[in-house]
Amino acid sequence: MSALDGVDEEITRLAVADVAPGLVALALKLATAVDTSEAASSMAQAARELRAVLADLRKLAPVAEEGDAVNDIARQREKRRSEARASGD
Repeated sequence: MSALDGVDEEITRLAVADVAPGLVALALKLATAVDTSEAASSMAQAARELRAVLADLRKLAPVAEEGDAVNDIARQREKRRSEARASGD
């Protein structure tokens, strides 16, 4: 898998394209530079910047509600309480 493919997948997973289109474009450009760099020093510099941009994008990503551990625990608790109420009647 190329750096560009990996970054593209992460951007899709994070759902940040609408939130920070400029950073997304920069991340894709840096990923392309990582993939196409001939000199190790150029690739290392692009990779370092790419890591920083991806860290910023992760901070901007909306919080996912589905599959959230806290929500799962709350659902389980409510289910147990409902079952306890039903068996107590």
